[in-house]
Amino acid sequence: MKFLGNIIWLLFGGIITSVEYLLASLVLIITIIGIPFGLQTLKLAILALWPFGREVTTDPSSGGCLSVLMNVIWIFIGGIWICLTHLFFGLLLCITIIGIPFGMQHFKLAALALAPFGKNIV
Repeated sequence: MKFLGNIIWLLFGGIITSVEYLLASLVLIITIIGIPFGLQTLKLAILALWPFGREVTTDPSSGGCLSVLMNVIWIFIGGIWICLTHLFFGLLLCITIIGIPFGMQHFKLAALALAPFGKNIV
């Protein structure tokens, strides 16, 4: 069932979302300052490509203040807008019964988009 959900996800926008995150990641990685943010955007691209069956977990070794500081910078740079976009699409998809599983994947992406530092995708 997860495989079918991922195939439908890819066909109806998952591949486009993943490519957009991948391009943003490449643009950020070009600059030295943007490398940590580019790596987090790459994490979003991987999750956006194949979200069903994956979980976002907190890394137990990343409890330091650097992770918190980077998440705060991330939120102000654009993380809040990415999160709000995924929340909007999640709510829009949850209006119908058929769209609920896809809306839940957008909510998963929204949580990761809000604070990606210190998170792992399993």
